[in-house]
Amino acid sequence: MSAPASPLTATATDTPAGATVHDVARLAGVSAMTVSRVINGRASVSAVTRGKVEAAIAALRYQPNLAARAARTGTLRIGLLYSNPSAAYLSEFLVGAMEQCSKQGGQLLLERCIDGEGQRVAIDKLVAAGVDGVLIPPPLCDSPAVQARLNLLGMPSIAVATGQPSPAISAVRIDDYQGALAMTRHLLALGHRDIGFIRGDPAHTPALLRQQAFLDAMCEAGLAVPEDRLAQGMFTYRSGLDAAQLLLSGATRPTAIFASNDDMAAATLAVAHGMGLAVPRQLAVCGFDDTPVATTVWPELTTIHQPIASMARAAVTLVLEEIRQRRTNHAVPATHRLLEFTLMVRGSSGAPGT
Repeated sequence: MSAPASPLTATATDTPAGATVHDVARLAGVSAMTVSRVINGRASVSAVTRGKVEAAIAALRYQPNLAARAARTGTLRIGLLYSNPSAAYLSEFLVGAMEQCSKQGGQLLLERCIDGEGQRVAIDKLVAAGVDGVLIPPPLCDSPAVQARLNLLGMPSIAVATGQPSPAISAVRIDDYQGALAMTRHLLALGHRDIGFIRGDPAHTPALLRQQAFLDAMCEAGLAVPEDRLAQGMFTYRSGLDAAQLLLSGATRPTAIFASNDDMAAATLAVAHGMGLAVPRQLAVCGFDDTPVATTVWPELTTIHQPIASMARAAVTLVLEEIRQRRTNHAVPATHRLLEFTLMVRGSSGAPGT
């Protein structure tokens, strides 16, 4: 006689096609109300009980009843989970997401979060608010904890602007490596050989790709990059000020600085102006993203145009399609969309000494 199955074990043959809250409760040995409290992130559940419920959710591959939820709310709700330090990036993203939600009958709900437990709390707030799917713009698109939590809850989600899209989750992005390669080659073609680089947040995969592309392009040109030509930034204006000060305060200055995003490039322009440096004659400055700040500073920034609003629109379309497919019990394979970038040459870059 075979041993009885563990109370938290469900095989492919005994897993319901459409598991309910009651199925989860039965497997975990708790009440349906307790399951609801766990799903909605209530604090009145012990860690042991929460663990049992989450194990049952995973074993049964339980997903919220999206059709019933939509019937109650009368519309599809899309959650936007964000922590991006760049207000300009977030603004562009919001414009695209709201426009597409309006066109396709969706409602956008925002939830800001920070690292650690704050991510879980933010996700659970969105679930409690009745969202049917979630958009994950950078840098949270690269958070394993965020993806794991959304997968556990069976929540359709789209990662936006990740440099390493997971095969298990749909994503919309550009080729950050090729974009940074094009920018570095642009500076090299202008005659620059001493180029400084401001890194982005190392927890965000596109930042790593942009840095690697810069280094590869310099190597391709037969140029070494001394350590003092690399400065750490975090995609914020403040970090850009500190990094630019570091790059420009040495015994010798680079003739150009490539910053990993526009906020840090704008900060570099401010530092250069404060030092009395003529841009681009004494210092060329380039950024990445082409957010509104790129054309509100002087001189306007040479940058890589990332179609942020278009990426948000594409993400909304993908998540709505996934929600509809799941309602009809269709398997939904992850979709990865690659959008085009554009090198935008403006007044902040020029040949050295001209």
